[in-house]
Amino acid sequence: MSADGWRSILVLGGIRSGKSAFAEALVAGAASVRYVATAAGAEDDPEWRARIEAHQRRRPQSWTTEETGADPAGLTALFTEAKPDDTLLVDDLGGWVAALLDPARQPNDDLATVSALADAVRACAARVVVVSPEVGLSLVPVTPVGRAFADALGTANQALAGACDRVAFVVAGRPTWLKTGPDAPGITTDLDAENGAAEQVDTRVTAPPAPQPAVAAAQPTLDAAAMHAAMTAAVPTPATPAAAHPRTGDGTVIEAGMDMPLPDGDAGPDARDRLAAADLPGGGLGALVEAVEFAAATQATATPRPWGPARVLLIDGRRGGGAAAGADVSDSERRAAQAEAGEGALAALAATAGADIVVVRTPETGAMEDGPVLDAEAVDAALRQGWELADAAADEGRDVLILGSCGAGTEAAATAVLAATTGAEPVAILPRVLVPGGRYDDDAWMVRCAAVRDAMHRIRQEPRGAKDILAQVGGADLAVATGALLGAASRRMPVLVDGPLGIAAGLIARDIASQARHWCLLADAGTHQLVRQGADVLGLTPVMELGLDLGEGANALAALPLLRAAIALAGALPVHPALLAGHGDAGLEPDEDESEFAEPEPDGPGPASV
Repeated sequence: MSADGWRSILVLGGIRSGKSAFAEALVAGAASVRYVATAAGAEDDPEWRARIEAHQRRRPQSWTTEETGADPAGLTALFTEAKPDDTLLVDDLGGWVAALLDPARQPNDDLATVSALADAVRACAARVVVVSPEVGLSLVPVTPVGRAFADALGTANQALAGACDRVAFVVAGRPTWLKTGPDAPGITTDLDAENGAAEQVDTRVTAPPAPQPAVAAAQPTLDAAAMHAAMTAAVPTPATPAAAHPRTGDGTVIEAGMDMPLPDGDAGPDARDRLAAADLPGGGLGALVEAVEFAAATQATATPRPWGPARVLLIDGRRGGGAAAGADVSDSERRAAQAEAGEGALAALAATAGADIVVVRTPETGAMEDGPVLDAEAVDAALRQGWELADAAADEGRDVLILGSCGAGTEAAATAVLAATTGAEPVAILPRVLVPGGRYDDDAWMVRCAAVRDAMHRIRQEPRGAKDILAQVGGADLAVATGALLGAASRRMPVLVDGPLGIAAGLIARDIASQARHWCLLADAGTHQLVRQGADVLGLTPVMELGLDLGEGANALAALPLLRAAIALAGALPVHPALLAGHGDAGLEPDEDESEFAEPEPDGPGPASV
């Protein structure tokens, strides 16, 4: 039994219910996790394979993956052989049951196999979290194989529920505890604790709606002046008191296994459903609905307000060796000085978007091909500096953080990080070297590619933890960006990333605190394959596909006014009068349950979920 009162948990939920994310949050604090994958047979099913790969990409690098595949006995053996200091996450039991019912294994005593699995969980020395789909709330399947699967899975769920210390049921991303310990009402994780905290600290005063005698009187109108005022507010009231969040000065240690808050799991989908009934003149906001859903989740409300002032952290880092081949250090200095003086393209975009710029100059980093670029003490100092920069932005009333770079060699360092953390091929993702006049310097690109290749060869036997990667190939600028992203997540502050530095920082932050990536938004992927591939690993889908290539930080600034407009419109629009009229004299208010107007999505096919 662990210090917080549980050794084994069964997490139930339907398809796309959020059960896997909740289970991952339960073990996020573990130093390492043995992730047990049960799915098999994806070779000829691209959609199923895509689901599996999406799960693979979001696992921290410190986790190891083990597959039981088509052998149900393998899972029982894993539980039996596990050590007391192990943490096992099994996702999910549906794949195990599907393998159990494989015709090649019949006839077979399935009940005995299920009982053996439950006994193994009960006797397991390790900490265990088992994810399982709940199919008992749907119609009885019309096919014999469907009925057999539902019956076997129900039997397995009941057996595991009896064997586990705790049982949770996840619906629409919200967990409910079905079985808890005798001395505890349930277990609090970042998924439900932060959602509850957000509800408690929301101090906005809203007058109760007056009684409405008729449907026509109940329909609110869109106040354009109020929406404009919301979009141009100077310093909106922060949603959460600053004192409620950890700071590095309060003894916070930045290390792998940190626990961060998560955005609200209900608010985003609720905002999307609300838009389905909104009084829009056309078919909707298109791809911008992703930004609306993101804003709703990070603000824990289905009617998000547009972001107020933004802060750009423009990080000017320097590198030695081949990583900076073809780079003009004096040009980097010029761009940083321009930003400080309020001049140049970045400053012009910042003025338009209502943002300020903080230039961060980091110490020069050594050549990655020759040896470690930072020592452990320098890594910790740079992470703390970034965290404190995010703290300062939140304290000064900034609503959103934008990461930018004007340094030399950052693209090569980001390439090395992506290669080291995901196994990507450097030559396929290393950006080309663009020099003034629109010309590409391919000779410099080859030198950079060789530097990354040599660095990858040098560290082939080295540890690949987050801080190890920063020390070996990342550098001070990437460490500062990583610390800033982690600090922003701790303050529930959205982060806009749009280039190699931001994506690389997101990958490293993910391996320190897996929840951090959920606070990132990619407005536009630009033209770099590195950004697209790294964003795919992080689960970030670009809101727009404009192919912007204005420079890191500038792309997000260019898109920010449009994102604000979409969020403001989504939060201010009332329900379409025709939908209200269809409800008779119910007087449905726009903040009430409008989701019933949205067409429900059908359940996914197949007997098991990932």
